[in-house]
Amino acid sequence: MKVLLINPPYLKKFSRPQRSPAVTKSGTLYFPLWLAYATGVLEEKGFEVNLVDAPADSLSIDDIIEKTLTFQPNLIVLDTSTPSIDNDVAVARRLKETCPSSFIILVGTHVSALPEEVLNKENSVDAVARNEYDYTLHDLAKILSEKGDLKTVRGISYRNGNEIIHNPGRPYIENLNELPFVSKVYKEFLRIENYFNPNALYPMVTITTSRGCPFPCTFCVYPQTLMGRGFRQRSINNVVEEMEYITKNFPQAKAVFFEDDTLTVNKKRCKELAECIIQKKVNISWTANARVGLDYETMRTMKTAGCRSLCVGFESGSQQVLDNMKKKLSLAEMEAFMANAKKAGMLIHGCFMAGLPGETKETLQETLQLAKRLNPDTAQFYPVMVYPGTEAYTWYKEKRLITTDNFSEWLTPEGLHNTVISTEELSSYDLVRFCDGARRSFYLRPGYLLYKLKQMITHPREIKRTLKSARTFLKYLLRGSDVKPKIQC
Repeated sequence: MKVLLINPPYLKKFSRPQRSPAVTKSGTLYFPLWLAYATGVLEEKGFEVNLVDAPADSLSIDDIIEKTLTFQPNLIVLDTSTPSIDNDVAVARRLKETCPSSFIILVGTHVSALPEEVLNKENSVDAVARNEYDYTLHDLAKILSEKGDLKTVRGISYRNGNEIIHNPGRPYIENLNELPFVSKVYKEFLRIENYFNPNALYPMVTITTSRGCPFPCTFCVYPQTLMGRGFRQRSINNVVEEMEYITKNFPQAKAVFFEDDTLTVNKKRCKELAECIIQKKVNISWTANARVGLDYETMRTMKTAGCRSLCVGFESGSQQVLDNMKKKLSLAEMEAFMANAKKAGMLIHGCFMAGLPGETKETLQETLQLAKRLNPDTAQFYPVMVYPGTEAYTWYKEKRLITTDNFSEWLTPEGLHNTVISTEELSSYDLVRFCDGARRSFYLRPGYLLYKLKQMITHPREIKRTLKSARTFLKYLLRGSDVKPKIQC
């Protein structure tokens, strides 16, 4: 039984596996993390597998067809995303024409949210996997190899004649230690130099220590469509063992990026992780997605253990807007967190959004002032992106504040994030223009420019990742986004 897992071709350097898929202004390209985990499970269970990341390797559809013809898979797994879904089902169609006997299944956040719509869109798609799919794919491959009944595979939706069948959902994996190291899959199938995140030293290896997020933010897509709200975690020893594997098998790697929704859900566990890294003398920089709330002592221990930076969602400078999106944070907590981070010597990448429920011109300015006051190492300003399956998408849809039903318009023609929402007071054009202006206002401050120059002089390891990011980011910083106001008829 052969299984081919594909991150399908689309736009050059299209970062499909990230929470807001796009070609990014910073040149970010995510590892196909969830596809790689599933690849590891299938291989460990004895299936012959191949993992292909078309955007990372600049492969065209013709290249993928050639690889498919060579491999002759029985099962083809295609990753998907909301803005690329039309492209992804078109790839499925071409592959079904190439290998008519292959069973084709789609995975990812979009098909988890809209399984029936996707199956009705394209007959060449045999099934979709809903939510976490590691063992769904394993069970499907096993049933196909045994010519068994699809109705026994939990977590899939599939076509039976003219009927769409939704099998019962699959429980989330509780023992994450049983999963193979995803870095071993990277070692076999991928090239880590292809991937980049400006928040981590380059090149880096992305892994995860947990799945799920217990916080109720309305816009975050992974907890609501893929991994659930329940927080499940690997053991500390299991995580550190994988870090040791990375340092031995990727000598070129300068960092590990923890792509957990929120590594810092449990402060006690964070400190224990850091202490174990110190105890085992694992010498590699690391970065993680974090939430406001860490105390100074925990951050100091993390810093000693090699934690260089944290990516943190501050989102808004308006308490009312924060409450509207169920952030469960206060502005005072943000201020205290940043004070602790700076005292601990931790770099912070701050995320700020525009267009959340209740947004006005005044609240946007409050957000910009908060960003300058917090003064993180780097900051991003972007209009909120809403995806099917999230509370945010439902809210904007019901309020008729989503400007298009065409998912391909979630991107601009060149693949950048497009703003498809407005608010009750602000147009999508207003939101984009604010973000363009906020970026310039934040980054072009003389004090900030001097700070970055000093940082590169005193910490030469920061030069490579800063310049790599700046090559593409400066173009968009100076020219802004190529959008025009819509003419109202």
